[in-house]
Amino acid sequence: MKKLLYLSLFTFAFMACTQTKEVVKVNKQSTTAKDFDATYWQQKVDYTMDIDMDVNNYQYKGTQKLVYTNNSPEALDRVFYHLYFNAFQPGSQMDVRSLNIKDPDGRVRDRISKLKPNEIGYIKVNSLKQNGATLKYETVGTILEVELSTPIKSGETVTFDMLFDAQVPKQIRRSGRNGKEGVALSMSQWYPKMAEYDFQGWHTPPYIAREFHGVWGDFDVTLHIDKNYVVGGTGYIQNPQEVGFNYEDKNKELTLPKGDKLTWHFKAPNVHDFMWAADPEYKHDVLTMENGIDLHFLYKKTLKSEYLENWKNLQPKTAELMTYFSENVGQYPYKQYSVIQGGDGGMEYAMSTLITGQRKFGSLFGVTAHEMAHTWFQFLLASNESLHPWMDEGFTSYISGKASHEILKKGNKNPSAGPYRGYNNMVKSGTEEVLTTHADRFHTNRAYSFASYGKGSMFLSQLEYIIGPENTAKGLKKYFDDFSFKHPTPNDIKRSMEKVSGIHLDWYLNEWTQTLHTIDYGIKAVDGKKITLERIGQMPMPIDLEVTYTDGSKENFNIPLRMMRSAKPTTATVIADWGWAYPTYSFETSKTVKSVEIDTEKLMADINDENNVFKVN
Repeated sequence: MKKLLYLSLFTFAFMACTQTKEVVKVNKQSTTAKDFDATYWQQKVDYTMDIDMDVNNYQYKGTQKLVYTNNSPEALDRVFYHLYFNAFQPGSQMDVRSLNIKDPDGRVRDRISKLKPNEIGYIKVNSLKQNGATLKYETVGTILEVELSTPIKSGETVTFDMLFDAQVPKQIRRSGRNGKEGVALSMSQWYPKMAEYDFQGWHTPPYIAREFHGVWGDFDVTLHIDKNYVVGGTGYIQNPQEVGFNYEDKNKELTLPKGDKLTWHFKAPNVHDFMWAADPEYKHDVLTMENGIDLHFLYKKTLKSEYLENWKNLQPKTAELMTYFSENVGQYPYKQYSVIQGGDGGMEYAMSTLITGQRKFGSLFGVTAHEMAHTWFQFLLASNESLHPWMDEGFTSYISGKASHEILKKGNKNPSAGPYRGYNNMVKSGTEEVLTTHADRFHTNRAYSFASYGKGSMFLSQLEYIIGPENTAKGLKKYFDDFSFKHPTPNDIKRSMEKVSGIHLDWYLNEWTQTLHTIDYGIKAVDGKKITLERIGQMPMPIDLEVTYTDGSKENFNIPLRMMRSAKPTTATVIADWGWAYPTYSFETSKTVKSVEIDTEKLMADINDENNVFKVN
């Protein structure tokens, strides 16, 4: 099914297609899509950057040319950049937040507060011009506030030229140098990044280690680094032979240019971030799939043999993941994807991921499945992770769980069972927080993690219960078709599911994401052929019911919620709908009832299943 091509490289190991290979055309910044609001707009940025890295002191100098197109209906008199590395300094908001939160991230804790001057991170802007005119600006923590010389009119394109210096922080969270597994450079959030401006205005939260939001555009990045380093990350390599690899004759070692550094030139079309990693001990393998997509794997060749074997075994499984996500969400639009050892856990980036590599195979596969799935639910469907982290982490957890169960043949009836257990524990603890909470402002990391990952994934798994698994699967594909390469909102996923199913879901979006209402249905009474149900919790739901009769036969019933205005496709007997305001509901069966059970598939997040089964004495 796939051709496996392993490449052991002399000094080059970038997970990038050569410029001679056909680059897939990705959707450009269209303002319309199938069933899409033609009034939608989004900004556009094109970055050209030249970076000179000193691997001895982990400092680098950069030039950045940023071409910014204002597609909004308003003129802009200010712009803002993110300077993420400034968070890795004692006294930063990220540092103080970690020192004061009840349950700090174990990777952060008080480590930022202890950084020495040569260990901190920073990005210092030395000059900034707009169309050649010098600008006034101020660095405020992790945000650069810029006063424009001339407002950017609606529809206008301007050019910003910047010179900056930076220092890579000691590896603490996502970005950094010399991580616990010895990877030299994990370069994410490393450049001055234009903040997003959309229908809600500017998005400029200070960086405290949560997720990101970015503007779509093209990246052209040139990197000068010690010639002993192997580099990988986002984008396609433009000068493969200059950095030591001959695509025409893969067994031929090339003579590298003289000097201490090599120049690496990458281009990435239509992405909203750019990551790279570098290490002198990277090994590079490439697996070419039948459809022409190259999967690249960079990991330290000094790993223990068991870990090296796991990285080899991971590669064909990653191809299966690529196929699964493409078939069940939408076709991957680029010609490569890269899995790179680095960082401090697992984190998604454009066309690539950083993961720690000293793992058992199950863990290595699991983190790859999750981070790769983010390609669809963040880098192609670029929702605002700060405002709606559940749309990213939750949907990613949902689809990666399904992929893992199928590829590893786990055979569980409900791959989402884990989040349901976690949900009940959160409800009982009294520490749950509503999904509409901004990612930075959750009271605890535990509440953030459960809301974003667990309850977010349950948003989709419960839709299987409400509108049916077939409609949920079709709805995901429609969501991708309508909103890839855009910035969808919660209403957009709701509307995609409504258009596919014909079922109204405004009540569900409100109850599940904007309240802490819980679901609790029970069987109140059974009298011969009459069954009476009761709604005890605040959140209404449709009801699936399995009835066993005294003669041993069984019959399934579906009771739609009246607000749905329709019923899901089902082989069950659909009976009269239930208005949410009525606390009880009764109906009669054709035979005498022996037992009744609510939701036998356990897809409804009922917080008390003890009253979901009734057996007649």
